[in-house]
Amino acid sequence: MSKFDDKVAQYTEEMKGKLGMKRVDAKLLAAVTKACGPAIYRADAEKVSSSDKKELETVKKNFLMKKLGLEDSPKLDKAIAEAVADFGKGNRNKYRAIFYYMLVKKLKQTSQFV
Repeated sequence: MSKFDDKVAQYTEEMKGKLGMKRVDAKLLAAVTKACGPAIYRADAEKVSSSDKKELETVKKNFLMKKLGLEDSPKLDKAIAEAVADFGKGNRNKYRAIFYYMLVKKLKQTSQFV
């Protein structure tokens, strides 16, 4: 397996195990993970710090607005808050690829990736 495939497998295991997600769209997860680029290979960049307001604003601006082409609205902030809640406040491993996957699903943007 390649490093990329290892990461996708790690994220899938995290989603099914710790997050209790019964169904994971493997094709979508791979596409979203690829969109994260080299960030998935750097320990600090691989995770989203949900306690850092600047980080969440960056997620909104760079991923939701730039990458997905969405307009700034309370709907985006709500989706981010829901993704943080889905991970749980105590979970320090909010992997960027999984976080983005959740946002794509919540905002019904899967067509942009598959």
